[in-house]
Amino acid sequence: MTVTYHRNTDLLYISLDDRVAQVRNEDFGEDVHLELGEGDRIVGIEILGASKRVDVASLVSLKYAEVA
Repeated sequence: MTVTYHRNTDLLYISLDDRVAQVRNEDFGEDVHLELGEGDRIVGIEILGASKRVDVASLVSLKYAEVA
């Protein structure tokens, strides 16, 4: 999983699957778009106007752990 924030455009992108795949975009709500892959699996989430919805400053302190 990769979380990317673009300060200039206030866009937050969460990639749930880094593999290259053909996707289609679906609106999930106002300024939230899902990228769906094969079998309607969510592979990415795009949030426009992210600073209005998420405490962007807290993203710096995120820690990730993979559990087998």
